Amino acid sequence: MTAARHIEVGGDAPYAIAIGAGLLADGDALAAPLRGRHVLLVSDSHVAPLYADVVRDALRRARPDVRLDTFVLPAGEAAKTLAGFGDAVAALAALGATRDACVYALGGGVVGDLAGFAAACWMRGIDCVQLPTTLLAMVDSSVGGKTAVDLPAGKNLVGAFHPPRAVFADTSVLRTLPDRELRAGLAEVVKYGAIADAGFLDWLAGHIGALLEREDAALAEAIARSCAHKAAIVERDPFERGERALLNFGHTFGHAIEAEQAYDGLNHGEAVAVGMVLAARLAARLGLAADADAEALRRLLERFGLPARLPHGLDPRALVARMRLDKKAVAGGLRFVLWDGPGRACVAADVPEDAVLDVLRTA
Repeated sequence: MTAARHIEVGGDAPYAIAIGAGLLADGDALAAPLRGRHVLLVSDSHVAPLYADVVRDALRRARPDVRLDTFVLPAGEAAKTLAGFGDAVAALAALGATRDACVYALGGGVVGDLAGFAAACWMRGIDCVQLPTTLLAMVDSSVGGKTAVDLPAGKNLVGAFHPPRAVFADTSVLRTLPDRELRAGLAEVVKYGAIADAGFLDWLAGHIGALLEREDAALAEAIARSCAHKAAIVERDPFERGERALLNFGHTFGHAIEAEQAYDGLNHGEAVAVGMVLAARLAARLGLAADADAEALRRLLERFGLPARLPHGLDPRALVARMRLDKKAVAGGLRFVLWDGPGRACVAADVPEDAVLDVLRTA
């Protein structure tokens, strides 16, 4: 096991993000955040057969006194519902989880979001440790404490801010990650360059092959740089009252696409990739940035094997209706995270619907 990198997230509830190979088997590290004796390991039907035993064995070696139960969700976004949340809470009740219990979330963003929300609500809040197993979750959903479940009306509409006690990003698990899921995570990695670091975009363009071939050094560097950007923003704005909104670049379009496809089309990273291109084109339409910048972003995403065009068959007006209900909308009208060019994100309020429809119709 190579030495792990550590990114510190400050604020009122500070925690560390550990990044490295073999972390899921490091019982001493995994048990360090555990204050009590009750552990609920939450995973899904794809990840649990691969890694649940590794985590359980590691925790039990380090803490033989621990009482550990496992709750396994069906894999996929369709499980991230109020019903799934209720089942997770019922598992905590069956465990007899006390206020010093801890939920360990082993999986991708669906598991992390739902398990974190269950931890936020059980006895008004117990600890949660995030064990992300997808690249997307490592650089996005496991960091920052946003937890939620979906409703038929939209994605992540019911949730809470609940920072984890710790995050362990074991890069070795990415070897079993399907190619499509790896690319989806790379979309969120590209996002950090798009909103905050044009030089990172250049680095990514020069390491496409290494990242797609899952070279450990390249992946660790991409994860660490992404997490450092997110940690800095989250520390300054933990409850998304200002700057943190910039992390949603591409997400207003992306979430609308996911919801309109009933979470059975593009996955989250793919939808965000399309959404970032649409946001860049909307910025150009509003005179904030150059068309050439949007085209350069589209080409980079396509080199990573990501979709960069709106899927066929989606009604632009239906997508706009979804956007009106998005959490990032405000009473005065549609609000988008756009950019002034690579590395310079901005929030645009009261964006005319005609401009949005024009971008969608020509995508």
